[in-house]
Amino acid sequence: MTFLSFGLSQGLVKGTEAAGFTTPFPIQEQAIPAVLKGQDVLGIAQTGSGKTAAFALPVLELLLRKTTSRNRYVAALVLVPTRELAVQVEETFRALSAYLPQKLKTMAVYGGVSINPQMMKLSGTDVLIATPGRLLDLVNHNAVKLSEVKILVLDEADKMLNLGFKEEMDQLFALLPKKRQNLLFSATLGGDVATIVETQLHNPVTIQVEAQETVPEMIEQVAYLISPEKKGPFLRYLIKQENMQQVLVFASSIRTADNIVGKLKKNGIEAAALHGDKSQGARTEALKQFKAGKLRVLVATDLASRGIDIQFLPYVINYELPRSPKDYIHRIGRTGRAEASGKAISLITPEDQHHFRIIQKKMGRQVTIVPADEVELKGM
Repeated sequence: MTFLSFGLSQGLVKGTEAAGFTTPFPIQEQAIPAVLKGQDVLGIAQTGSGKTAAFALPVLELLLRKTTSRNRYVAALVLVPTRELAVQVEETFRALSAYLPQKLKTMAVYGGVSINPQMMKLSGTDVLIATPGRLLDLVNHNAVKLSEVKILVLDEADKMLNLGFKEEMDQLFALLPKKRQNLLFSATLGGDVATIVETQLHNPVTIQVEAQETVPEMIEQVAYLISPEKKGPFLRYLIKQENMQQVLVFASSIRTADNIVGKLKKNGIEAAALHGDKSQGARTEALKQFKAGKLRVLVATDLASRGIDIQFLPYVINYELPRSPKDYIHRIGRTGRAEASGKAISLITPEDQHHFRIIQKKMGRQVTIVPADEVELKGM
């Protein structure tokens, strides 16, 4: 099956090719035809399953076939839980629609930044990607109208509810027209998510993609056994020794992330941190520079890393191990995407060895552990 076989416009097919998509993922094979038929869709899928394109492509196609919306009356609304995901989803819409003869305007709005520039830019928006709180602010300022929304997408609905957005979501549902197409994507189905499905979706097509509990074969894994005091110098040694030009480093705390960045910069390695204590502007700029290959090292905490989706990221380093094997798989799955090779490196202290054995057992794969305390780190 190809993207052309869905009956998508030539401009959208060209957009998939330019974005590096070769063949549809399972969720795309099932969701795209259902959305194009106007059906509601319930997708149970994890991050990284290809769900963004699964709704972005058919939403763009349907908007091409409809008359344009009135000013400030958006036609398609995508609700997301975090700023980073809003930016990521908007980038996907923008990339996929780049070759359309009829331009469709997409925009992401979220809190943590001034509302005034967002209000000014909303004019003529066809697809609005928003966090619930900021969207309500914009509605209250009469900057956007929701009464003519034709398609509603709830992306990562479980996370929105877990982050306490239920009240805001209920307020937004009340502002939307009753006749609309609904697409809901969630990693889990239960509790409040099930209630939303029952009350907001009409005879949905249910698509369930099994959570990826295994690591893609294209990812080369290696671990280095190193004493805690040598971790920092050894990290810098690895980056220089392997001439890493784009590497994502995971740290378990904000303080550690900032310390790593400070030491890297002192040693002439351009780096930036991505975590919750950074302003939205700083986070957006760091991610933009890293994706463009202009920033050599990005040091992220797990929460902040949710919006990092880079198709050909060559290296991921676990400076510290995550608590759960699932988080480990999620971290290293940032590399080795789109059938490209990638390398995942973990720095293991003697105290980490038992936990790392558990991770390997859950993952179902042995990782080579290389003793590294004898490596010459002078000058690092």
